[in-house]
Amino acid sequence: MNKEQEKIRKKSPVSIRNKKASFEYFFIEEYTAGIVLTGTEIKSIRLGKASLVDTFCYINNGEIWVKGMSVSPYFYGSYNNHEMKRDRKLLLNKKEIQRLQSATKQTGYTIVPLLVFIDEHGRAKMDIALCKGKKEFDKRQTLKEKEDRREMDRAIKHF
Repeated sequence: MNKEQEKIRKKSPVSIRNKKASFEYFFIEEYTAGIVLTGTEIKSIRLGKASLVDTFCYINNGEIWVKGMSVSPYFYGSYNNHEMKRDRKLLLNKKEIQRLQSATKQTGYTIVPLLVFIDEHGRAKMDIALCKGKKEFDKRQTLKEKEDRREMDRAIKHF
């Protein structure tokens, strides 16, 4: 991710993160994809009423889909409000989808959503990553590194 992309994500009024992903997986490659939304879904996302808990991506017929993403119904929506949990299509290039499809055929690799944000044109985007699952000892190592960083920060603040 380059500096320009990071600026866009920081400026975004919406930043819905999958906090467990960095603890559960090693990130191999990251991609930014558009999300196909219907009806009032974009309004709910702009209000921050979405969740990436227990979500994953899968490829079906050359298209990539996100499963388990929860977007709360829009409060001011009428009878034609959207479904809360449904599969949503992601927009990527054919080459990127083929690369992800060949990588996920290997055991231990999966595609995980990391972040939902609104870009400078007002469109909903999603950062996804090709990931490899961590083993139990990798998770302990991650927790140890996190604790060490906290200790170092506390020591620096005291001086």
